[in-house]
Amino acid sequence: MPTVHIPSALRGQSGGVAQLEIAGETLRDVVNALEERFPGIARHLAEGDALARGLAASIDGQMTNRGLWARVRPESEIHFLPAIGGGC
Repeated sequence: MPTVHIPSALRGQSGGVAQLEIAGETLRDVVNALEERFPGIARHLAEGDALARGLAASIDGQMTNRGLWARVRPESEIHFLPAIGGGC
């Protein structure tokens, strides 16, 4: 199962859990499974069919631009991170 790293800002929602293995084939599946385990966490991770505003996801060390449709493998590592903006 993919390993999910919960950002420190959301560990209050996860009962202090920082990392866990959870089933899923897409990022959406992972968010849904997290919601089942930690009710209320999904509203911090997703808005409709997209990642929550100000949030990015890294799968196996690569930032994804596929949002909740991004595929994950059983051995994947998933990190939810604050989105970084930039430019002039």
